[in-house]
Amino acid sequence: MDTRVTPPPATEAPFYEPSGGEIDLFEHAWRNRLPLLIKGPTGVGKTRFVAHMAARLELPLFTVACHDDLTAADLVGRHLIGDGQTMWCDGPLTRAVRAGGICYLDEVVEARRDTTVVIHPLADDRRVLPVERTGELLEAPPGFMLVMSYNPGYQNFLKGLKPSTRQRFVSLRFDFPSAAREEAILRGETGCDEMLARRLVSIAASLRRLRDVDLEEVVSTRLLVYAARLVGSGLAPLEACRSAIVDSLTDDPEVAEALNEVVSATFGC
Repeated sequence: MDTRVTPPPATEAPFYEPSGGEIDLFEHAWRNRLPLLIKGPTGVGKTRFVAHMAARLELPLFTVACHDDLTAADLVGRHLIGDGQTMWCDGPLTRAVRAGGICYLDEVVEARRDTTVVIHPLADDRRVLPVERTGELLEAPPGFMLVMSYNPGYQNFLKGLKPSTRQRFVSLRFDFPSAAREEAILRGETGCDEMLARRLVSIAASLRRLRDVDLEEVVSTRLLVYAARLVGSGLAPLEACRSAIVDSLTDDPEVAEALNEVVSATFGC
């Protein structure tokens, strides 16, 4: 299981370019002890936004990258055997409740269905976490917040959130940023110049409009940031875009050729 714990920041929050009222909504949800569900395409800043808000509110952040094998025990904890004795080890959800921080379940629909058994009591008025193996019933302190995210583009009949889960959460929808905001993100994240940011955003807009090309996902803001960083370190723009954008989107030679044509046209090559 991939879990990451971010302690409260000593300095400023990670860079984040707001798109509207999402910061205000997050703070209102946190103050009212409401769980939050963030939905949107891959690479549009959902995880960065949560990290930014955790730092802004000076709360520890416990991030769980959900996957097919993630179980309720992975979240809550389990007994481990070591040095001839059995010891209890808290999972990230339990640690977040004890610490009064934010537990962020990234791409929650990838987890096994039994995870909702432990999520539900924390996502309604009870705000409790039953730890059956230890006999504890932990009450979430005021600072605790449960945040989940998923990509509706991958949602299907077998991997959708049940209505009983969705209706326990305040929802926030993320989408691809406007051109001006995406350029600001690139400049803020990478320090690239205005012309490079404009060209990369133009490439993204062109690729997102393609209708005759079979892509599972369109180019994300994250990939544009990668391309800008490669150019900033001295890699030629065409090579940077080929590696960070085109080859990350497709393995099909014909599709890659079509995408590379868009890149070449944008850079005047």
